[in-house]
Amino acid sequence: MTTAAVKITRKGQVTIPKEIREKLKTNTVYFEVVDDTVIVKAVKDVAGSLSEYAKNVKAGTSMRKLKEKAWEEAVREKAGKKSS
Repeated sequence: MTTAAVKITRKGQVTIPKEIREKLKTNTVYFEVVDDTVIVKAVKDVAGSLSEYAKNVKAGTSMRKLKEKAWEEAVREKAGKKSS
């Protein structure tokens, strides 16, 4: 198990230590709060979610919006909370 204490900035930001980032092998994480414990989990891949949305793209839908929805869906799936 790897642990580290980090400071929270005034803007609410934290830096994930390099050793932990390397173990996660991703640049995206999501947070889950259980009682008074914060759990940080890696989001490994959103390609599947992005391709699902790409099938249903309406004319004029920005790629940014498409990516945002795919990330939200991927995070919900990884957390075990399917969207409705």
